[in-house]
Amino acid sequence: MKIKGILCAALGCASMSVFAQSSVTLYGVLDEGLDWTSNVGGSRAYELTSGYASGSRWGMRGVEDLGGGTQAVFQLESGVNLSNGAAGQGGRMFGRQAYVGVQNSQFGTVTLGRQYDSVVDYLAPTTANGNFAGYLFAHPFDNDNTDNSFRANNTVKYASPSFGGLKFGGTYSFSNDTGFANNRLYSVGASYANAGLLVGAAYMRADNPGMNSAGAIATNDASFIAQRMQVFGAGINYTFGPAMAGFAYTNSSYANPTGNGYLGNTDITNGTELKNIRYQNFEVNGKYAFTPAFFIGAQYVYSIETYDAASGKVKPKIHSAGLMADYFLSKRTDVYVQGVYQKIAGSATDSALDQAYVPGALGQSSNSEQFIARVALRHAF
Repeated sequence: MKIKGILCAALGCASMSVFAQSSVTLYGVLDEGLDWTSNVGGSRAYELTSGYASGSRWGMRGVEDLGGGTQAVFQLESGVNLSNGAAGQGGRMFGRQAYVGVQNSQFGTVTLGRQYDSVVDYLAPTTANGNFAGYLFAHPFDNDNTDNSFRANNTVKYASPSFGGLKFGGTYSFSNDTGFANNRLYSVGASYANAGLLVGAAYMRADNPGMNSAGAIATNDASFIAQRMQVFGAGINYTFGPAMAGFAYTNSSYANPTGNGYLGNTDITNGTELKNIRYQNFEVNGKYAFTPAFFIGAQYVYSIETYDAASGKVKPKIHSAGLMADYFLSKRTDVYVQGVYQKIAGSATDSALDQAYVPGALGQSSNSEQFIARVALRHAF
């Protein structure tokens, strides 16, 4: 009996040791608010909407110590629409992220599954929408994916450890098709953080994005459906005391585009042959914390569109301006107010993209202007 007791105690200690070296965390963010839009097809719109400053979600992340400084990691993250209880990201159970991998403090992390690309990981944090403001502050049609309109399926990702503030990484997303490049994606990026300085840059290319459901960018997940998508850009933020100021530039192009996810993936050409669409986005953003619980943020984006059609080239200009105020009621609960205005100026393209559209609005304006205001409650757990 004495030996049996000693063995049980030893096994108990071993069991507690295993549990001490492994952990699973449940977490989430719930963001719900009221939107008013000045013009949706010629009418005003009033809505209760979910997940704008932060995408509403719940998830699980876990880590297990494998020894030698190496750990197994996983993350399952599900988007949720609080207004109706539906799953986000096209109804996927874990549509935001779903991956498993290994990490080492010296060599970095390799993960496999549905994940963010390098634009989201390294460049987006220098923009207002990827930093503090979210959905409504995205660039037109989120043309550069800095607001992670889509996630990449079938993805192998590498992320380096920090080398004195420098991080870098890349992704490759398989087409899962006999045509190797039929809806594949690859991206690379890097960032440097030191004291109040943050610099980020990234490049991404996708072939036939949105052309099928099994590839890197599924049809019901794509921002644009095209023969080829390329995005590159860089940004810089600097925080000094309670203030932060930033600038970002992104350049995105779509060869032979046919559809847009924000417009229901319907034919956007209106019978006009669009050979190429290019967006250049110049963004200035800033934020000032009056107290630890209250800040005001702002953004201005000047977007140059270049439409290369069979009838010739046109270059409309898009002006987007946003303002946000955020007050924290506690460490995990805040209320915020946002307002965003968009104006399209210059030549018309004769495509479905001529009318103003603030990402997150119920639909396109009937003309070249649109304004949307939002007041919301957000809770993190």
